[in-house]
Amino acid sequence: MHQISIQYFKTPYGELILGSLNDRLCLADWFYRKMRSAIDSRIQYELNGEYIEEETDITKQTKLQLNEYFKRKRKEFTIPLLFAGTDFQKKVWNALLKIPYGKTESYSGLSKIMNNEKAVRAVASATGANAISIIVPCHRIIGNSGDLVGYAGGLKTKDKLLKLEGYLKDGQQELF
Repeated sequence: MHQISIQYFKTPYGELILGSLNDRLCLADWFYRKMRSAIDSRIQYELNGEYIEEETDITKQTKLQLNEYFKRKRKEFTIPLLFAGTDFQKKVWNALLKIPYGKTESYSGLSKIMNNEKAVRAVASATGANAISIIVPCHRIIGNSGDLVGYAGGLKTKDKLLKLEGYLKDGQQELF
């Protein structure tokens, strides 16, 4: 059994739980999300590990890069990632990584990007199961109408993150 090193990290947007295994980030998720126990169980099962609270170079680097992001000094992350999920979920999470800072996409748009237009519900489900929030930018997924839809950190947090990135619903960029 592996030891998955976890740490709790308070941010201006809410508390995250960070986790790393073998010098890769496997968890950066909202501590108070509804699916907390299901996400933790999946990660521990998939990675054959158990949580131990300790800081690692990866969690230190993650905190540094997230703080730079919150201060608008970072638009891309360079943390090595370790996904714990099905092959399909991993494809969705990798597709999410391609949505640029300040841009958004819908579930159906993401399905098209993945060349799997009929998988909208499965894409939505996999997006909701993302355990590496912000870095794997599921907050950039919005409804077809442009409305904010489900987010593990809550819709207020999603709105704040999108505004931080300069996104406005009508497509204009926020300057300050």
